[in-house]
Amino acid sequence: MKTYTIDVIAGDGIGQEVMPAAIRAIEAIAVSEEFSVTWRERDWGSERYLADGQMMPSDGLDQLASGDAIFLGAVGAPGIPDHVTLWGLLIPIRRAFLQYINLRPARHLAGVTSQVLGAEELDAVVVRENVEGEYSEIGGRAYDGRPEAMAIQQTVFTRAGVERVSRYAAKLAATRSGRLISATKSNGIIHTGPFWDEIVRETSSEVGGVELESVLIDALAARAVTRPASLDVIVASNLFGDILSDLLSAVSGSIGIAPSANLNPPRDHPSMFEPVHGSAPDIAGMGVANPVGQMWAGAMMLDHLGEPDAARRLEAAFEGALASGVSTRDLGGTASTADFTDAVIDRIT
Repeated sequence: MKTYTIDVIAGDGIGQEVMPAAIRAIEAIAVSEEFSVTWRERDWGSERYLADGQMMPSDGLDQLASGDAIFLGAVGAPGIPDHVTLWGLLIPIRRAFLQYINLRPARHLAGVTSQVLGAEELDAVVVRENVEGEYSEIGGRAYDGRPEAMAIQQTVFTRAGVERVSRYAAKLAATRSGRLISATKSNGIIHTGPFWDEIVRETSSEVGGVELESVLIDALAARAVTRPASLDVIVASNLFGDILSDLLSAVSGSIGIAPSANLNPPRDHPSMFEPVHGSAPDIAGMGVANPVGQMWAGAMMLDHLGEPDAARRLEAAFEGALASGVSTRDLGGTASTADFTDAVIDRIT
């Protein structure tokens, strides 16, 4: 029997609630699919930071390196600046393990109501560059506390970085509709914008059967709301991909259902899987958090590990629960996290 070693970082807020729900569902599927999981629980997050000044231990990356995947819940807590929590845990993992693809599917699920006309036709995937772009570490501040205070943030696009994300996206598009949209702003961002456009165009042309459309990010954001069915695979920079995928999850009905995968495609390092939603401190501890995003991220993890049948069964289980009318309050329902998880488990077993 195949055994996978998964590092679990439930993290903060509702991560502590949706993570056990997803693990329970995966464990139920593992029994019949004849694989097992060794879960390595990591008590990393904001509570650790408040106790010793670090979101994870100094050797945390070394501890994760031997695992098959990383399963993350949520990061962030009131009273700690978001850049401290993010750069103390999530971003170092992405960069140390070269998880340069952030894959974010956005699909309308039966039983989920959207406020957007045509959302029921949404079935798209955002392929986001995940380790460079606008979220670089290069920059600094000067003259703090004075009228001339200043901050400089450098955007970094490398040929290697843009090539690998556009190639991944083009190959993914070739397995779907063949339509690839590149999110850009080359009319206003004079250097990195055209650089991005040129490399995406060159790289995608190497993949047969792919039609590339370059769309300005502001027009693309509007199109996501007015014509969601016109979208399929979108390749985007770190910032554009982050914002656009959150927008698409809202179009689908709730950010609470959106998953993401931080992939190291060569598999030289473990990949990381997480829901898109944050730690939601306003509802943490109330037992009403939506576990679909975490479960869907778990399905993406199973697929990555080589268990596609298990992944499809997990997706079918939570989609079936939603379609039957079982949903948490963010979707207009009355089910608790435990109620919804029970409904998913019933469909697995």
